[in-house]
Amino acid sequence: MDEAGEAGSAPWAPAAAPGAAMRLEPGLHLVATPIGAARDITLKALDLLAGADLLVAEDTRTLRHLMEIHGIGLKGRQILAYHDHAGAGVADSILAALRTGAVVAYASDAGTPLISDPGFALVRLALEAGLTVHAAPGASALLAALTVAGLPTDRFFFAGFLPPRRAARKTALAELSNLPGALVVYESPRRVTDCLEDMAEVLGEGRAAALCRELTKRHEEVIRGTIASLREAVAERDLKGEVVLVLGRPEPRAVGAEDLDRALAQALLGHSVKQAAAEVAERLGLPRRQVYQRALELGR
Repeated sequence: MDEAGEAGSAPWAPAAAPGAAMRLEPGLHLVATPIGAARDITLKALDLLAGADLLVAEDTRTLRHLMEIHGIGLKGRQILAYHDHAGAGVADSILAALRTGAVVAYASDAGTPLISDPGFALVRLALEAGLTVHAAPGASALLAALTVAGLPTDRFFFAGFLPPRRAARKTALAELSNLPGALVVYESPRRVTDCLEDMAEVLGEGRAAALCRELTKRHEEVIRGTIASLREAVAERDLKGEVVLVLGRPEPRAVGAEDLDRALAQALLGHSVKQAAAEVAERLGLPRRQVYQRALELGR
């Protein structure tokens, strides 16, 4: 069954007639762009890039090149650059266009906007102004990596880019160590060896992992194994391109009575017995009934 649909029913709406562009709704459209292969763009994205009143891009050169590949002309339209260092005047211009009922298409450099992308601030401004925001989904390095990693994906946490400095990175990893699911991070190829070294130290060398590099591109590579084997595989290599690291869920660890009591005592400070038990059971991977009974005993 599709992740959003019901068994036996199509989860999508009927398409426009063959060769006809879709009707574009006014508002800010977040357009996913290819992460490697230019053909990995959606028909909806092409319609938006061709028909939007105003184009906005993290990098205008990247968007112009993508449009040229697909034969889409500017037709006198403007492309505004919106990135982390864009001035307030750029956002004001975009919001002014949206207030007139314009169709505005925002595209990140590659992948789905707002996933490690500066478009978040623009979306917040649009929503605070009562304007409409639409998603035009498509390629995403995060989802592509989860697809090919060969690890359970029923639950996962995306941590974006970890801190570049070692001490801060270890602290961040320690905070993420007990999440009950897969862990996904983006990493620079220059730092991936150091990152794997820290992961081995903080999360354990034997944790299942996959290193996904240059996804959908000509030199796509996926290395699967453990954190230790990945570290060994790339230790002497000069890696290039975008890297996504996917770590399998942590192995259940033995929890002693003292560990349980300590966790419950802390949780009970700010929660009811029921809430504290549920939180601790989830975090420590223990049966809720067992934890609830112990929480009742400690609460007396």
